[in-house]
Amino acid sequence: MPNLFRFAGVMMNGLRQPVDRTPAEVGLDYEDVSFPSTDGIGLRGWFIPAGVKRAPTVVWVHGWPWNRLGNVAGRVPWRDRTVDHLPPTKALHDAGLNVLMFDLASHGESGDRLPLTYGMREKNDYVGAVRYLRTRPDVDPERIGAIGMSAGGSTVLYGTAECQPIRALVAIQPTKVSIFSRNMARTEFGPLGPLFAQMLNIVYWFRRAPLPNSHDPSIPARGLGDTVVQYVQGTGDQWGQMQDVEHMSAVTPNSAGVIRYPSTERYSGYQYISTNTDELVEFFTKNL
Repeated sequence: MPNLFRFAGVMMNGLRQPVDRTPAEVGLDYEDVSFPSTDGIGLRGWFIPAGVKRAPTVVWVHGWPWNRLGNVAGRVPWRDRTVDHLPPTKALHDAGLNVLMFDLASHGESGDRLPLTYGMREKNDYVGAVRYLRTRPDVDPERIGAIGMSAGGSTVLYGTAECQPIRALVAIQPTKVSIFSRNMARTEFGPLGPLFAQMLNIVYWFRRAPLPNSHDPSIPARGLGDTVVQYVQGTGDQWGQMQDVEHMSAVTPNSAGVIRYPSTERYSGYQYISTNTDELVEFFTKNL
């Protein structure tokens, strides 16, 4: 039971993994940056310049409860795996793209906004990041794209309509919170886990936050217009559902479809960014 309560705490309040590496580790120059979300939360990150004026730019939007670097295994009360954003960031940079890596609110070194809502409020952070980029002379404001990992994938779907034009998105394993929390609670904590996860709606109601059961990234996906969206979903994801992501793709006006990435569990699905880096770079160089 203690682990179940810790799971609930991390779901609502996040877990600040330390920002203990920098892009210099993979040979990249970078600039420490800060900017506000659209609702005034202070956000921190790194801008990695392509080295030319008005270059296309990719924004990383990390997953839960990660930070701008990705995820380090062993810091949460469930089975996870390391996910490293730095090597694909270098590949994007080397292809001539600026990259912005930043921490969502209540993650990494950014300010607090609680409870977490998996995109419904975090979209304010992503939109704030895009608005910040459009103030920079080294960014082409018409050629911006984003990579969203897990809850970050849901975040870019929720936020893109508010910061158009966004040329291209890669949404890696986005999912409805109701599906994710139910499946995760069952596999990690047993038959009573889903009931406990469902009860979190009551806590969110008391905290005057959007209910997890109301979370549905397919709703904002319908309004993405000309933005090209590439979905990626692991075939062995035990917490998300392929049919959920396929529905998001089906209602997206300019979807590039769903890449069915071979995986054995959810975290191995995120390895797409490492094993298929060339494919990721090709998508952005083509669409930005």
